[in-house]
Amino acid sequence: MTERSPAPGGLGLVEALVNTLDIESGADALDTPEVRARLGVTDEETDRARALRESLRATLLAHAGHPPHREVTPLGDLLAGAPLLVRVDPADGSAALAPADDRSLHARVAAAVAEALVAGTWTRLKACEAADCHWAYYDRSPAGRGRWCSMQVCGARAKMRRYRAKDGRTSSSNAEFPDGGRGSDIGM
Repeated sequence: MTERSPAPGGLGLVEALVNTLDIESGADALDTPEVRARLGVTDEETDRARALRESLRATLLAHAGHPPHREVTPLGDLLAGAPLLVRVDPADGSAALAPADDRSLHARVAAAVAEALVAGTWTRLKACEAADCHWAYYDRSPAGRGRWCSMQVCGARAKMRRYRAKDGRTSSSNAEFPDGGRGSDIGM
């Protein structure tokens, strides 16, 4: 749902996984063989990938200061058994955590989280606060206080809802105008 550019580094994998579910429509891209193949998830691993996705979503909501969208297995529990290795570059001595098994989605996500922690970018990956969205996005705002995946869609909807609530209006009816203020052909 976002027009934002993808998250940097390994966070792109986390963002892509979280965004496989369109909450508004209910469409789950993990149901398609193409998306599972792109993420390196087998048919047998789909349920585990969904659990990881929803745990990540809850964590990204926490990054944005929101409670979990539902009860999930804590992310730390899901990633605790992810096999990681320390890889040291012999040329410059730099080190990084890397998945011991590149086929393991959990290990690749754990490595991405570790990389983002070191880079200081982990908490910039957030989930949209809109309850019908919760799309993952990378917050590039200077103060790190972004709230929505898209200001044009989710942000505009939230601001309109606040305006209507403050103004005493509802989006579905208007007591003064039974037709919602659209104008009617009756009596014209």
